[in-house]
Amino acid sequence: MANPVCEVRLTEAPLHAPAQIEYGSGAIVDFFGAVRPVEAEREISGIQYEANSDMALHQLEKIAGEAVTQFRLTCAIVHHRLGFVPTGEASVLVRTSGRHRGETYAANAWIMNELKNRVPIWKRPQFACVEQVVTAEPEALAAR
Repeated sequence: MANPVCEVRLTEAPLHAPAQIEYGSGAIVDFFGAVRPVEAEREISGIQYEANSDMALHQLEKIAGEAVTQFRLTCAIVHHRLGFVPTGEASVLVRTSGRHRGETYAANAWIMNELKNRVPIWKRPQFACVEQVVTAEPEALAAR
């Protein structure tokens, strides 16, 4: 088998599936994690993602490498967005490819679970309708 491709990226740009197909792959699984329109039972306009970039890239590289070995993949690609991601757009892309679909599906799910548990990426939802609190000046309250 050729050397497996492992590619990890943090980006503020929209995510797209890579065009290349790895030689020797019989199965290719692309997972896009999209920003849901509701968080904590409230409508959101999107999510602000922040990361310790050096640590996040290091962990993503480790996870991709472990997945290649554990699941005998020909390729593991993980791209994660940073900055503001509007609802409906993808915040993460995981591509796994291997000889058979079973190991390729399993690897894709495993990578997502490890990403959630190990990679220092934080999210802050931006709520669609923020209640505005109006405060009166102390003098105005005293005059009442």
